[in-house]
Amino acid sequence: MFAPYRRVLSAPGSLAFTLAGLLARLAFAMTGVATLVLIADRRGSYALAGAVSATGVIAAAVGMPLLGRLVDRHGQARVAVPAVLAGVAPLLGLVFCARTGAPDWTLFACWAAAATAPNIGGMARARWAHLYRDDETARHRANSLEQALDELCFMAGPVLAMLLSTGIAPEAGLLTAGALCTTGVLLFAAQRSTEPPVRPAPAGGRAPLRSAGLRVLVLTFLATGVVFGSLEVTTVAYTDALGHKPLAGVLLALVAAGSCVCGLAFGLVRPRRSPAVRLLAGVAAMAALLLLPVAAALTGAGLAVLAVALLAAGCGTAPTMVSGMTLVQELLPRRQLNEGMAVAVAGILVGISVGAALGGAVAERTAPGTGYWVPVTGAALALLIATAGRRRLRRTA
Repeated sequence: MFAPYRRVLSAPGSLAFTLAGLLARLAFAMTGVATLVLIADRRGSYALAGAVSATGVIAAAVGMPLLGRLVDRHGQARVAVPAVLAGVAPLLGLVFCARTGAPDWTLFACWAAAATAPNIGGMARARWAHLYRDDETARHRANSLEQALDELCFMAGPVLAMLLSTGIAPEAGLLTAGALCTTGVLLFAAQRSTEPPVRPAPAGGRAPLRSAGLRVLVLTFLATGVVFGSLEVTTVAYTDALGHKPLAGVLLALVAAGSCVCGLAFGLVRPRRSPAVRLLAGVAAMAALLLLPVAAALTGAGLAVLAVALLAAGCGTAPTMVSGMTLVQELLPRRQLNEGMAVAVAGILVGISVGAALGGAVAERTAPGTGYWVPVTGAALALLIATAGRRRLRRTA
């Protein structure tokens, strides 16, 4: 099974930047749960925790495309290093304010200012697109590998964040995430041999969002982000209501595990249908499978059954994300890949912020488990958007 991926990683320098980026990805996977636990523990409110988390995600969604544009114009290393260093002080400020009982507005301000980390996943995919620019099958496998690595981090990240935040101190998870993010980005930026060359933009060039197909993708990813954000908050709140809060990380890891396995399997299948068709199939599967956690939670089947349901629900995520990122690479010229993928990820981040806020509000106002309807709604909306805009998801550049 892994032989094709070994061939993909045989490109000179590819293994080095992949391993370096893993640290930053792990940090990103930890921050959501770590922030929620820190604020909920220190302030006693999931609604406040979800709102602060949402603010940071929105700030990242605004800044990430701007950083992506700078990366396209000046190169990955020249932008990534100062960007990640700029977020260290605000992160420490959030921890300090949460611990000392500072006014709630300071939490929002610090977390928004800390959202300066560059889009490591997008920069890694841009490197793959450059390395395998003439090999569609290799690019498909590389994108599948990237998604599997993302999910691998989301398997380990929430578990590690919960262990640190509940076993050591509420601040431990977020501080560790900050250290891993800074280290990972610096190591990734140091891998200069695989960095794509800067391609000057022609005068009067179109912005990525002028592409109708990319607009459809961003809206689809926004709705998919609602799935991610609400699923995380709902699971943490649900396990807390049952008196098993530390198990939230394990349950969220199972979602990522299902996506990781499906991502690796998806990459082994030689593409026969267009990425647009594959995207529609992935979104439809995601919407259907997310009904399983709803049934498990609302029937009171227990955490063991919920775990199986979440594992199955994760299987629709990877095909959706792999196909979507492949479409970004097809819809845009190479000189705009970093900005284009950052715009796509920004859509996901906005959706995550909306989903986190909705999930937190529903968790505080309804019976435990009711919040699992929020990710189902997000997936159904993603399917509706992708279906309505399917004709625009074709190569334009």
